[in-house]
Amino acid sequence: MKIFHLSDLHIGKRLFEFSLIEDQRFILDRILTMAQQENPDAVIIAGDVYDKSTPSAESVILFDDFLSNLCRSRIRVFVISGNHDSPERIAFGSRIVSSSGVYLSPVYCGEIEPVTLSDSHGEVDFYLLPFIKPSHVRRFFPDREINNYSEALSIALKGFPSRASRRNILITHQFVTGASKSDSEDISVGGTDNVDAEVFNGFDYVALGHLHSPQNVGGKHLRYCGSPLKYSVSECNQEKSVTVIELEEKGSLEIRTLPLNPLRDLRKIKGNYMSVTDRSTYEGTDTSDFIHVTLTDENDVPDAMAKLRVIYPNIVHLHYDNSRTRENREVLIDSNFSMRSPIELFSHFYEIQNNQPMDNRQSEIIEAFIESIWEDQK
Repeated sequence: MKIFHLSDLHIGKRLFEFSLIEDQRFILDRILTMAQQENPDAVIIAGDVYDKSTPSAESVILFDDFLSNLCRSRIRVFVISGNHDSPERIAFGSRIVSSSGVYLSPVYCGEIEPVTLSDSHGEVDFYLLPFIKPSHVRRFFPDREINNYSEALSIALKGFPSRASRRNILITHQFVTGASKSDSEDISVGGTDNVDAEVFNGFDYVALGHLHSPQNVGGKHLRYCGSPLKYSVSECNQEKSVTVIELEEKGSLEIRTLPLNPLRDLRKIKGNYMSVTDRSTYEGTDTSDFIHVTLTDENDVPDAMAKLRVIYPNIVHLHYDNSRTRENREVLIDSNFSMRSPIELFSHFYEIQNNQPMDNRQSEIIEAFIESIWEDQK
């Protein structure tokens, strides 16, 4: 049995002020083309279908188109809700659309009923477990002590898989201890939402969602496929892909990836203003990509963002890396503070903020400015 593992589509997400809906439409079309070429038996979407619990109309239409096209190709689809989704909205119509081969996770109710598919090696049970918190599980197991996410998942999965002789796949959306996260993911402070990998013992494959970097956790059978697009600057160097799982007889599991090339990449550029705007720097590259620029100039460049946007129309962020930004200096007030002149006070403040004194021209401007203020107050 061949399966595509996807997650964290985050349809409707914005990258800084830029809408990604066209980029998401492009990448979902690429995935559809891959599915038509590879002809998988099923596609898994392991949570965070949308970026918000109340998605926009265009986000819902885009996902509906994606599901409809998979159905036309006679590919089964398994979808669970993630922490960004509304479980009720994802579950809506699940009993109706299941007849079309689309299986949507119900709102967690204390039980998990598997969906069973068959191939030449027998039956495969798919368990759909949406994102859950300890409070969700306590509601249905009031007599059990549940203090953390690991205990909650352990109780929710107790007795599963129910048929150990079959091949069993769990689809869930949680943060497994030891996995590497990116800046665009919502992780609880102090790791309180960690789930121990041992909780998932007994499953032949655990299709994880939540983390945007493709990675295995404690073995190839426990895997995050990652997001299909780069959703934060920390993901710039990641290679996005579709994870392809191939199951044969029980105990036989092969995993490979299909690379995903986006409509617009997310890249970082670093250097002083002159080098960043030098034609040789960007000639031959796609300047329509999303660009994160770091300028190393010691002094701020006036209207730098507007000037850079002439070359890089989709610049998403600009910040400086220089002696001022690399070192935070403590402000010390000496006993003679009240005796200093306005120009001395400003010079002291400037040096604290910028880790260097004002030059002669800057001093002349400030002196003239202060003198004009004093003149106005006479």
